[in-house]
Amino acid sequence: MEETYKKSHIIILSSPGISHLISLGELAKRLILHQNFSITIAISDAGSPSKTMESYLESLPKGISYIFLGLVSSEELPKDVSFDARIGHTMSGSLPSLCDLFENIITSNYVVVALVVDIFGVSAVEVCKEYKVPMYVFFTASALTMSFALNLPKLDELHSCDFKDLVEPIRLPGCVPLPGEAIMDALQDKKNPAYKSFMHIFKQVTLAEGILVNSFMAAEPGALSALMKRELGRPPVYPVGPLIRAESTDTVDGHGCLEWLDRQPGSSVLFIAFGSAGTLTNDQITELAFGLELSQQRFLWVTRSPSDTAQTIEDPLGFLPNGFLGRTRDLGLVVPSWGPQIQVLAHGSTGGFLTHCGWNSALESIVHGVPLIVWPLFAEQKMNAVLLVDDMKIALRPKVDENGLVGREEIAIIIKGLMDGEEGHSVRKKVEDLKDAAAAWFTKDRLSTLSLLEVAHMWMNPVDH
Repeated sequence: MEETYKKSHIIILSSPGISHLISLGELAKRLILHQNFSITIAISDAGSPSKTMESYLESLPKGISYIFLGLVSSEELPKDVSFDARIGHTMSGSLPSLCDLFENIITSNYVVVALVVDIFGVSAVEVCKEYKVPMYVFFTASALTMSFALNLPKLDELHSCDFKDLVEPIRLPGCVPLPGEAIMDALQDKKNPAYKSFMHIFKQVTLAEGILVNSFMAAEPGALSALMKRELGRPPVYPVGPLIRAESTDTVDGHGCLEWLDRQPGSSVLFIAFGSAGTLTNDQITELAFGLELSQQRFLWVTRSPSDTAQTIEDPLGFLPNGFLGRTRDLGLVVPSWGPQIQVLAHGSTGGFLTHCGWNSALESIVHGVPLIVWPLFAEQKMNAVLLVDDMKIALRPKVDENGLVGREEIAIIIKGLMDGEEGHSVRKKVEDLKDAAAAWFTKDRLSTLSLLEVAHMWMNPVDH
């Protein structure tokens, strides 16, 4: 009797939140271009999805479906538990629902050829063992951050003190030296439960069959070359970036950002945005506002209510200094909460980007050739700042004063330096070169495409693996 043909299927497991979901979704889009896969994106459910998430999921092309795994309650967690611990709890609690998804797909005449997880989904390795399916980790951060993650157990043995107390910078193979204070806050205290949690996660990454990383050789040649050298106990590494959105998740520009940009001279506007979760203190918002005014440069600022103010539906523009909007109306546009970031970065009038240094935002800026001012807030963003400023040299960084603030004079100086100074000219040239390299990176004979094809071939032909 002839065996029934079963179509190859990939499950992609995403942790809660929009940033990892977008990177995983863009990976899924790229995969279905190359092979006859069908794909399900499974999202660990920590509550109602945002409108941005819903909009992105509804925009996915044919061949990619999505499902929210069963809601995982966090009521039993302490109120002061860290964000990372909450995500870990949600991911672990989603594993029974993930098993149900495997069963449903297998009984629907499909064969699951791979499970792709983000860094918080590595606990699914036990599910993969049960169903005899290879697990691949998609690292949505930089190759520098990935190198640090893979080397953390060694670094932990090497240094008895906390990273912030190191006298010398951390030197990883092929990477720019990392000052100890640049390491993410969750790893700055070895007694912090988050430290042990990340140590466990990073050790589990080595159980994967392979690691995909959202970077490309022209951006991080040293780090990627070192990571791609086969090493005992470490999965093979495949650079598959830069994977970014073609457009913002919500294409409705309710605040008229693009129309306003159409009226500005070419490369004259500094775009200011701190990602989907970034906020500044009340004092820092005031300093940024006065710094923008002092600089006399054009700007488009996406602002939110201060981080040290109770989050309400109150208009965030109300926290700006008195008279600021009136005094700068001929120079800038301030919009509350959200702006169409991709379209803004792609616009010919945009000449700079003041960013929180999320890796997605950094890649989006590179792909569109926009130089950066880096303003890291949390997670691995300080590490990204070191990479963008000291290694890639496509960004400038303001100095923080003794009170932990970036003062208005410093802000004005750094903005004028980027938009109209010699230093700005240098970083602009470098980011334009990287833009050209990124545009060429997905041609058929380039490494990112070849890496994806190699991985896809292994999934389609497991006996060859």
